Amino acid sequence: MFVSLKSVLIAAITCVGAITSLPASALSCPIDRPIVFAGLDWDSARFHNAVAGRLLSAGYGCETTSIPGATIPLNNGVARGDIDVIMEVWRNNLPDVWVKAVERGQVRDIGPNFPDAVQGWYVPRYVVEGPDAPAPDLKQVNDLPRYKHLFDDREEPGKGRFYNCIAGWACEIVNTRKLEAYGLNDHYTNFLPGTGEALAAAVAGAIKRQRPILFYYWSPTWLTGMYDLVRLDEPPFEAEAFDTLRRVDAPLQGGVAYPPAVVAIGVNTQFEAQAPNIVRVLTAYETTSQNVSAALAAMRESDLSASEAADVFLQQNPDLWADWVSTEARARVLSALAGK
Repeated sequence: MFVSLKSVLIAAITCVGAITSLPASALSCPIDRPIVFAGLDWDSARFHNAVAGRLLSAGYGCETTSIPGATIPLNNGVARGDIDVIMEVWRNNLPDVWVKAVERGQVRDIGPNFPDAVQGWYVPRYVVEGPDAPAPDLKQVNDLPRYKHLFDDREEPGKGRFYNCIAGWACEIVNTRKLEAYGLNDHYTNFLPGTGEALAAAVAGAIKRQRPILFYYWSPTWLTGMYDLVRLDEPPFEAEAFDTLRRVDAPLQGGVAYPPAVVAIGVNTQFEAQAPNIVRVLTAYETTSQNVSAALAAMRESDLSASEAADVFLQQNPDLWADWVSTEARARVLSALAGK
């Protein structure tokens, strides 16, 4: 797969080799400092940072960089103006800091990056289907108390282990509140992996050994694209009940499923005023969960960096991003991908 993708990139470079480079004087970034992206600590965010960064650097002559961190500190950074752009704002998991920054006019949601993200509680399919499945009747979260022995937590005998998302992410609060709402606190420990990589490694390791594991995850990711997983049924999404799951000070109204999520791009409003042409590019930027999952799976299987995966993605999908940038910028990006 690695050889194949590299071959695709080389072939594409050859195809665009005839494109004439525009003079360097045509490049005119509207701000004289690096554009700062939020370095959210998961793969799809790193991938989108790389794709957008490639378009802005090659197409508009802008320097780009990122500040790594977790969701809430980085949202604070966008509000303060330390960070210009955040490529993933999950509209159904908005942290309070983002909501308040919108109210103060410090940040703005400029439209969808991808409109079809999914979140939920998963088990590997071999746990619930097949002749040797240990839990064929596990269909929904209310069935979980009967199967806690399958997901045993060796650090707390008698309980199963639920792998929550990462501390500091908004979904960690929602999942913690769901455990209480579903009456699972007496049956499962609320395990918080230290990083997104740690969570993915725990899931991949369990699947490699064909062991049961119960965990929260989301899509698009390389993991949901690579492995056969089953999302457990939950009560249907209801906006008011879900809102109480997001707020630790609100009385619980019961657990409900995550809604299909629209993931948007957000910008600092002072940056928007300084660089409207750049924000127009980011406003036009739009992908889907499917094509991002495919890119992430290729990135994982071929051991590509985010920058390498971004170049392959741009080479393989020239029609997708053609209208995000000006005609001149498109020519410069293609020329850059050709190594000129």
